[in-house]
Amino acid sequence: MYAITGITGKVGGALARSLLAEKLPVRAVLRDETKAAEWRARGCQIAIAEMDDAVSLGAAFKDADGVFILPPSQFDPEPGFPEVRRVIHAVTEALGETRLAKVVSLSTIGADALQENLLYQHTLMEEALGGLGLAVTFLRPAWFMENAQWDIPAARDEGVLRSFLQPADKPFPMIATEDVGHTAARLLREDWDGTRFVELEGPTRVSPNDMARAFAAALGHPVSVEIVPREAWEGIFRAQGTQNPTPRIRMIDGFNEGWIDFADHGRGARKGTITIETVIAELVKASRGKALA
Repeated sequence: MYAITGITGKVGGALARSLLAEKLPVRAVLRDETKAAEWRARGCQIAIAEMDDAVSLGAAFKDADGVFILPPSQFDPEPGFPEVRRVIHAVTEALGETRLAKVVSLSTIGADALQENLLYQHTLMEEALGGLGLAVTFLRPAWFMENAQWDIPAARDEGVLRSFLQPADKPFPMIATEDVGHTAARLLREDWDGTRFVELEGPTRVSPNDMARAFAAALGHPVSVEIVPREAWEGIFRAQGTQNPTPRIRMIDGFNEGWIDFADHGRGARKGTITIETVIAELVKASRGKALA
């Protein structure tokens, strides 16, 4: 039995569907009972637990052969990441009590960066789980291709891709969430000892120019890249409601300046198969379906 947290999201859902396709038993760990019907219909066991509640998590993980940890990301964390630390405390306590055979935890590229940024929350999780003495795999995926969803309105309505990633011709490590889920499913079925780190990126690196071309193909009209000046970032993020934009700004700096990357620039990383063209085409198609609904 594999217990999967974050199952209602893109990565957790892809992971669960992959395991179920192999006829493997899955326990869906959910916060909300109202979201259980879909997974119960797929044949999953259901466990209700909050990610910051060690007792309910421990019950959800009990007797599992393996657990997938998808910590809730904080996009506007308070200084010091107190929300993240509460989740980490609960997860480590639950795993320490259950002493599972193996754990796969979703981490990120940049979890090993020396400079603090938004991704530091994953560094904290790695440090905590790595000290439990369990068989733990930290899956470190690249920038999610699906982040391009936020660029659809401007690309569609104005023919512009406003990019915080820069310069426009620089290729960045990216990955489709479906590939992340499928890779996590494979990792859960593997056997290993101790702590290991698995890096994951797509078949090729992707520049903002590549994304604009993918949008142009999907939308049927030209799309150009407009670089967002760094001095404008804080004002933009605060206008969007962000209270503490510095971690997010430093994360983007890390990608642009190159200190957030895989150790060998991805040569040793596992590779997904889904391209940015496929992801953007699917995002655009889905956005049109919502507009017609």
